[in-house]
Amino acid sequence: MSAAAPSLTLHAPTRADRGRVEAIVAATGVFRADERAIALEVFDGAVARPGADYHALGAYDDRERLIGFACYGPTPCTVGTWDLYWIAVDPASQRHGTGRALMEACERDIAARGGRLVVVETSSRPDYDVTRAFYETLHYQRTARVPRFYAPDDDLVIYTKPLNPSRSASPHG
Repeated sequence: MSAAAPSLTLHAPTRADRGRVEAIVAATGVFRADERAIALEVFDGAVARPGADYHALGAYDDRERLIGFACYGPTPCTVGTWDLYWIAVDPASQRHGTGRALMEACERDIAARGGRLVVVETSSRPDYDVTRAFYETLHYQRTARVPRFYAPDDDLVIYTKPLNPSRSASPHG
């Protein structure tokens, strides 16, 4: 981290945060238009029916302005495996601990719900170097790489992290 972390509050986002989610995802500069649309679709699902398919967590500054968010959920047909679908932090708030705080809170929530493994999928493109380093700093292990998955020159890189669930995991339908 390059500067002291600002005052940060984490809680479930609401529909009113949708415009900020859209702005944050666009401001990162790494997501294509179709990816930004999917981020909003997952966010919409998380706030419309919290916990039904997706969970969402927002990071808010001292003015209660959304500066980052994460969406995650149980992986269907698994026992205790969860996917991190999206995490994005406003570039003006990056490198201050916001992403770390979001990830740690997501991991605590997943473990409390019986989650034993978190799976993160990301890109191999050079503009994702910082993203991959972020996951590795948080002790995620690079467990797989699928060549040419996203595009001819863009591999899928899969990271995983085992958790210690606070209760027994149940199958995800």
